Amino acid sequence: MTHWFEGPLAAFDTETTGVDVEEDRIVSAALVVQDAAGGRLRVTRWLVNPGIPVPPGATEIHGLTDDHLQRNGRWPSPVVEEMARALAEQCATGRPLVVMNAPFDLTLLDRELRRHRASSLAGYLGDKPLCVLDPRVLDKHLDRYRKGRRTLTDLCELYGVPLDGAHDAAADAAASLELVRAVGRRFSARLEHLSPAEVHSLQAVWHAAQARGLQAWFEKNGAAEAVDPAWPLRPDLPAAA
Repeated sequence: MTHWFEGPLAAFDTETTGVDVEEDRIVSAALVVQDAAGGRLRVTRWLVNPGIPVPPGATEIHGLTDDHLQRNGRWPSPVVEEMARALAEQCATGRPLVVMNAPFDLTLLDRELRRHRASSLAGYLGDKPLCVLDPRVLDKHLDRYRKGRRTLTDLCELYGVPLDGAHDAAADAAASLELVRAVGRRFSARLEHLSPAEVHSLQAVWHAAQARGLQAWFEKNGAAEAVDPAWPLRPDLPAAA
C-alpha cells in the first residue's frame, strides 16, 4: 500500500511585501503539483503588481523590485482569484496541500481576497474540505526536543532536501512538498496509519500547543510579542467599534 506521503501532493507558497498578514501583500506565488513521489512537477506561477511599494528589505529577500513588478506583474484582483480557484481545485480532488508555515500564506491570501474580491478563501473552497500539511508543524511535533531553527532552509538541510533558489515561490513550494515526504518517511511509524485528514486535524492541536509554549517563553523573557494559536488560517480581526 502506498502511504499518503508517497502519493499525490500539491504545495503552495507566496513571496510578499512583508510579514504582516493583515497589511502586507502578495508579490508572487506558486502552486506545485505532483501525482506521486519522484513524479513530474506541474508548476503554476503568479507575479503580482501589489499596488503598494515593495520595501527594500523584502526585495533583498526575494529579489522582486517595484520596477520589475510594475512592468511584469498583473493587477491583484484577478490573480488572487486564480490562486484561490487553483487551491479549491486541489481540495476538490482530495489532494493534500503542503504549505510551510500555513497560517502566514493562507491568511495572507484570505486577506487579499477580502481586499480585492470582497470574498474569502473559505468562500472559494465552499464545501471542499481543506487538508493542509505543514512541514514546520510536523517537524516541531515529531522531533520536538531538537535544538535549532526550523526555517525551510534549515529543515531542508536537516532532511537532505534540495532547495535551489530559496525565496523563489516555486522553488520553496517544491522543496516544501519534498520536505513533507521526507518527514513522512523519517517518522513513518507514527504517521503511516493516519490519513491526511487526520494529520490535518492533529496539526491544529499540535500548533496550538506549540504556540502556547512559545508564548510562555516570550512572557518569561519579557517579550511583548503575541503568538496566534490558530492553524492553518487565522480568524478575522474583530471589526473596530
